[in-house]
Amino acid sequence: MAVEADEPHDLIAQSVPADVVAVGATLLAALPIAAALVLDEADGPRLLAGNDAFAAIRHSTPSADAMLRPDQPIGRAARALLAEDRCDSMRTLRWNDGDAVSGRHYTVTLSRMDRPLGVRVCFVSLIDRTAEVESARSLRAELSHDSLTGLPNRAFFAEAVEDIVAGGGHYAVLLVDLARFSRVNESLGVMAGDETIITVARRLLSTLRRGDLLARVGGNEFGVLVKINDRAEALVSAERIRSVLAAPFRLSRFEIGLECAVGCALSGASESGEELVRHAQLALKRAKATGRVEVHSSGEAAGARYRLDIETELRRAIESDQLSLAFQPIVHLARDRMTGFEALARWTHAERGIIEPSEFIPVAEETGLIVPLGRWALDRALATLARWDEAAGRPLAVAMSVNVSAIQLSRDDVPTLIAGLLAKHGLAGERLTVELTESAIVQDPERTSRALNALKALNVRIAMDDFGTGYSSLAYLRRLPIDILKIDRSFVSGMLADRDKVAIVRAVLSLADALGKHTTAEGVETVELSQTLAALGCTHGQGYLYAAPLEPDDAFAYLVSRA
Repeated sequence: MAVEADEPHDLIAQSVPADVVAVGATLLAALPIAAALVLDEADGPRLLAGNDAFAAIRHSTPSADAMLRPDQPIGRAARALLAEDRCDSMRTLRWNDGDAVSGRHYTVTLSRMDRPLGVRVCFVSLIDRTAEVESARSLRAELSHDSLTGLPNRAFFAEAVEDIVAGGGHYAVLLVDLARFSRVNESLGVMAGDETIITVARRLLSTLRRGDLLARVGGNEFGVLVKINDRAEALVSAERIRSVLAAPFRLSRFEIGLECAVGCALSGASESGEELVRHAQLALKRAKATGRVEVHSSGEAAGARYRLDIETELRRAIESDQLSLAFQPIVHLARDRMTGFEALARWTHAERGIIEPSEFIPVAEETGLIVPLGRWALDRALATLARWDEAAGRPLAVAMSVNVSAIQLSRDDVPTLIAGLLAKHGLAGERLTVELTESAIVQDPERTSRALNALKALNVRIAMDDFGTGYSSLAYLRRLPIDILKIDRSFVSGMLADRDKVAIVRAVLSLADALGKHTTAEGVETVELSQTLAALGCTHGQGYLYAAPLEPDDAFAYLVSRA
């Protein structure tokens, strides 16, 4: 049913024939959507006719009733459209009836309908988009907030940091990582873990000041954006966070302590929000290692990019065989006789020049490249030893020592690999010594024990590298088939002038003798040191007294010269 206004002047201009109004009303009544016909008069657009759906909208709120006023979007668009000479013009706009949260949302289409009715008139239709808008709003909320805690998530936090930092001012991003949180899930289950996260979120909320932003940016990681005046204020916020999380968490009958690591980055004049979050992540990584609140320093980002470059180029270097091995002699101290070499990885970059092992080995271990690097080193070292045998015309009385990383030992089938390489190069197992650090043994004693026993079955010798600098345990020395203890150069170098170092070396040698193990001292650089070590009972030595790490051909020549 078409609707007409209570007051004639508000609905129909006197100059419009009644039959035109009736035709328009009939057309509108057939439409399922809210629609009306509007004409323009001197004091603004006037309603000619509207259907029931339009009447319901028009009378729902004062703002809807005033929609055709010239100062309102629909009235303004209708007047502009009716002022045009073209009779087929069309316009579309979006209109809200009420506030943005609880109001209704419409798509409004205006088009000229002069020809069917014979007068200059505008057709207005309104399609209710409220359900669509609310669904989109709900979806945005779900996509930007954590479902467990209701806090903003990582994406929302990143955008918020970007927007706020772009506006200027001094801010700090604090990233909080919960240490030992995995133990809660493992021991008490996921429900207990969720309860812990909710409790952590509540505690962190209690530390916020007005204007601060808290978000859950990871499984056990939270981000806080705070406005600050100086560095000290950021550190105060960080310590406040550590303080509220220091109290034990009560879960059922358990009281659980969750230590946290806090990394902080301060906004700078040229930093974007993305850079600020990335810098906080670098600081957080350092905080996990130190156990203190760490603030990002200017060189960290460059260092991280350099390590990323090294990772990329190291992967290419391994794939394209751009690395090499150098060989440092190992000498029997009492007999002054060559017994072997230690194979050491070397990398000469085409543009960067020599890259020290202390730079690329940690990157290889962090990224998992240590596995292909370790495989390559074992293969190349044994191939070199086989080539020396061939050049000498007989098997040489020397062994090759190769370092095997703890990561490779845990991820790779090292015994099967070595068995295949020994067969490939026609070498006996006793010609190879595998050097392991103490950390490799401690990380997974059971797996290590199985691997070492499998290596002993191949007659491969086992050396514990850098003995005394890590997690030395007499139990491991007794249980595991270790043949050689290598005394770290930090104890050997300068030992003659340091009674404490002498005492440490003497203790290690006595222990090795009691357990029936050989010893190798690293960092032997003088004849006096060599003689002293021999007198104390050290079996072997290596260091610059004998030779620096040598190229393969130079190492073979050195071996022949000492034969």
